[in-house]
Amino acid sequence: MKVVNQSNINEIKNAPVAVLDFWATWCGPCRMLSPVVEELSDAYEGKVEFGSVNVDDEEALAVSYGISVIPTLIFMKKGEIVKKTVGVRPKDELEKILEDLIK
Repeated sequence: MKVVNQSNINEIKNAPVAVLDFWATWCGPCRMLSPVVEELSDAYEGKVEFGSVNVDDEEALAVSYGISVIPTLIFMKKGEIVKKTVGVRPKDELEKILEDLIK
């Protein structure tokens, strides 16, 4: 998973299918979701581009995506936001979203 910041956000956005994971080190639910996102990143390597956005380091980027609660996952297809999840979600729910996007 790639660490995303203002200078490389377009690399992720321009992927056919991408997921942005907005999180912070102090966020307990983020620590619960992180291993699931890592597993998905490995499982969908070459099909989905995953990016990690630390909201403390990239506050302007978080604001530009309207992030007010973390963890938030933003699912994109060809640069367009198609789905957003907030909070910890089960792996199978996230897999379903990804499968629908890569069809």
